[in-house]
Amino acid sequence: MIKNDQIKLTEEIVETAYRLLINKLANGGIQAKNESSFQLELGYILKTLGQLYEFRVVDKFHLELETYIQLNGQSIKSKSERARVDLLIYYKDDKTTTKAAIELKFFKKENHREPNNRYDVFKDLSNIELYKENGIDICYFILSTDHSHYVNQENYSADTMDFDFRHGKEYKSGTVLQYRTEKPYGPELKLNRDYKFTWDKVNELYFLKIKM
Repeated sequence: MIKNDQIKLTEEIVETAYRLLINKLANGGIQAKNESSFQLELGYILKTLGQLYEFRVVDKFHLELETYIQLNGQSIKSKSERARVDLLIYYKDDKTTTKAAIELKFFKKENHREPNNRYDVFKDLSNIELYKENGIDICYFILSTDHSHYVNQENYSADTMDFDFRHGKEYKSGTVLQYRTEKPYGPELKLNRDYKFTWDKVNELYFLKIKM
């Protein structure tokens, strides 16, 4: 299998798993009460689908949870040259391998941790950009929440308004993001890519998926 075909099939697996996950969650087919269970549910769907995509004897789908990858540069998140990835996929045959990394966030309204949650989303995006520069072919960021605060809140405070991924909002490459509070939660961030944030809503849940 040529590399481009392998990448397309890997994307198809992840995109299908995402659609299954959000519909099962929103309709009660599965339960996720925290980020760990959210990760496990997506991991199970991915593994099941991935095995169905092993069309030939040489095709292998492998999934790892909470595994480390080596970076050429320091991660803001880990403050080292090693980064722990929520989900890491290898889809390979006897000639080539495609790698995909997925970072997850799961925000519950009852555990309202603001505005730090918004900062952490951009920190994850910063990490994912590093993954793309270090041999990971496809990267995804997936967020699930029952709180419309992240999706369509009218406005945020001036101190933290930089960290904004509401529906329809855009981030332009190189824009500096700052906490302007007396004791900032973290250092300023600057991403290398443009982003447009588009949310999915299924029943009472909201989902954000970003692919790199």
